[in-house]
Amino acid sequence: MPTPDIASLTTQVLAASFVLSLAFGAIAQRTQFCTMGALSDVVAMGDYTRVRQWALAAGVAMLGFGALAFAGLVDPAKTLYVSNRWTWASALAGGALFGFGMVLASGCGSKMLVRIGGGNLKAVVVFIAMGVAAFATLKGVTAVLRVATVDRVAIEFVAPATLSAGAAAVFGIETRVAGLLLALLLGGGLAVWALRGPGFVRAHNLMAGLGLGAIVAAMWWVSGHLGHVAEHPETLQEAFLATNSGRIEALSFVAPVAYTLDWLMFFSDKSKVLTIGIVSVAGVVIGSAVTALATRSFRWEGFGGTEDVANHLGGAVLMGVGGVTAMGCTIGQGLSGLSTLSATSITAVAAIVGGALLAFKYQAWRVERMA
Repeated sequence: MPTPDIASLTTQVLAASFVLSLAFGAIAQRTQFCTMGALSDVVAMGDYTRVRQWALAAGVAMLGFGALAFAGLVDPAKTLYVSNRWTWASALAGGALFGFGMVLASGCGSKMLVRIGGGNLKAVVVFIAMGVAAFATLKGVTAVLRVATVDRVAIEFVAPATLSAGAAAVFGIETRVAGLLLALLLGGGLAVWALRGPGFVRAHNLMAGLGLGAIVAAMWWVSGHLGHVAEHPETLQEAFLATNSGRIEALSFVAPVAYTLDWLMFFSDKSKVLTIGIVSVAGVVIGSAVTALATRSFRWEGFGGTEDVANHLGGAVLMGVGGVTAMGCTIGQGLSGLSTLSATSITAVAAIVGGALLAFKYQAWRVERMA
């Protein structure tokens, strides 16, 4: 087997990741794709349109990942979200914190980046505060607390803690076959539910659901296949190039924000190199900015008052701590993690939704109290 050109291959991985995240930012800006906004629409107006956008994106991501795994192009067991440990406590605690925080901060990590591209200065403050809190939870004071508490609680399995591995054991079939069948059943089911919504089949809804779901699936291919090296010439071990975790990664927007701040602050340190997460953060902001400028929707926006500042700062910290604890956000554990059918991802997404609903009730209580 010829020795791979690591530098050239790394550049290809980073370039592909940047282009895909650029498209993600452009589509999210153009379609107003937002998980927090989708939940808010349901609670406030009973409107499921943006929930259907998210469901269609999740379904397409599942179908794409299932096809890649079945074809042997990606190994699910080597992704960031899959292990033999179901870390349910971390997923519940972190997910709930993240969900509550994203409501206070007016959007999740991906929406924050999209809003920065649209001229929102509040989102810049959230970016910095969330990034610092996330880094502290990766390697700092809250990391010590995380490791000493919820990370210790888990249920270990012989096989990976995924629905596909469980189905394979129950029915006596190959895991990759079970994964494809479940992707067709669950992913296809989500897609059908979304498409059957009254008035849903419109250009911007299809762009959001089909486009963003396909981008997540493409990111799995870039990280898990294009960037896969069976034997790195320096370490003589298997490697996935340009990832912070050393495993296969797709889009996520909490820990990568922390890594982006770290890269910017220690740029002259030769050990700080670009990764998929860092270029994805930049890509979403730039894609959103280009789209906002092209559609003349770019607007500078600042804080409305002291309480607005406090809510956004508090929400940012909760998202940073919660997102790292849960190992992802509404995109990381949501679209990316759910596509792997990981038990931890399913738990985290449920907790994020629960945390967000609790935050909506808190906001309603605040309004009543002020009135």
